Amino acid sequence: MVGPHPEFIPPARPIIGEAEIEAAVRVLRSGRVVQGPEVAAFEEEFGDLVAGRHCVAVNSGTSALQLTLMALGFGPGDEVIVPSFSFAASGNAVRLVGAEPVFVDIEPGSFCVDPEAVAAAITPKTVAIMPVHLYGHPAAMDRIMAIAQQHGLAVVEDAAQAHGAELNGTPVGAFGTAGCFSFYPTKNMHSLEGGMITTADADLARTLRLLRNQGMEQRYANEIVGANMRMTDVAAAIGRVQLGQLAGWTEQRRANAKFLDSAIAGMVTPPVADGAKHVYHQYTVRVQGDRDAAQARLTELGIGNAVYYPTPIHRLKPYLTEAGTPGPWELPETERAAAEVVSLPVHPSLTQAELERIADGANLAGGAK
Repeated sequence: MVGPHPEFIPPARPIIGEAEIEAAVRVLRSGRVVQGPEVAAFEEEFGDLVAGRHCVAVNSGTSALQLTLMALGFGPGDEVIVPSFSFAASGNAVRLVGAEPVFVDIEPGSFCVDPEAVAAAITPKTVAIMPVHLYGHPAAMDRIMAIAQQHGLAVVEDAAQAHGAELNGTPVGAFGTAGCFSFYPTKNMHSLEGGMITTADADLARTLRLLRNQGMEQRYANEIVGANMRMTDVAAAIGRVQLGQLAGWTEQRRANAKFLDSAIAGMVTPPVADGAKHVYHQYTVRVQGDRDAAQARLTELGIGNAVYYPTPIHRLKPYLTEAGTPGPWELPETERAAAEVVSLPVHPSLTQAELERIADGANLAGGAK
């Protein structure tokens, strides 16, 4: 059996440094470990990333999506437009509140939802649009917001992969009715686990705070039926450390991507839309030949790689019809992306030598001459 490459470059390297450890220990020693001062400080500081919006910290990115849909009052009989080319959480959050996801296609360049497909999917049951800023590239929010305003729809941004991304100078999470971020360990910044909801609506923010904490603002004074989706102060303290380093990490990701753009010829590198600031949660290329063979070659060369996502949401088991077949969706760009994409390492801890190995490996795997 062939063992792992001795100089394997992992697809992601979650950063947990001494500052994060010291922050966690400080909170543990304080005895204030859940929904305390660290959470409040993290929410206030994260607001600077989203044009000063209200921020509500929760225990995961999926909880952020679910609670937002709950707070907006969506449920059975409602439809939410969602790109199928995304992580399952985008569809799961809709189902968890009893609403139905309506899957639409993506733009081939950005991998984000196609506004024309969104417009064509609107029915009398549509209550919201959930654009996903996939891989760290902002969706076409100017066009999506215009469609939403025309039809009186909410917009819930799934910004789980796009901390600090912008379109025409406006940060993601500051366009829609609400924005939802994830702090899972492999994200551009993390809190070990956690999420954040951003909104300009103070009333919606208060409802979200109630929902995450059993429906109460004052202890034992429950106002509504809520859940337990609070963030711990340990997570918030780690998140605050990470947030302070996000800008530098983002610029390193963008510099790494710029180098890969210039050095890779054997695969189709990711384009960036005019006015978009891509933060490269993933550096996702297209393989136009045999993807399985290309992945095997990359792995043999010690270059971590992964497919996000090999199965679009509409083809996952929970979303099949009773007959076990996909619904009536025609999503050619989604199907093509799922068959062609591979994500290469782009994280900020890569060395120049590793970047050169990644580019050389991609050219070999992609059949570049």
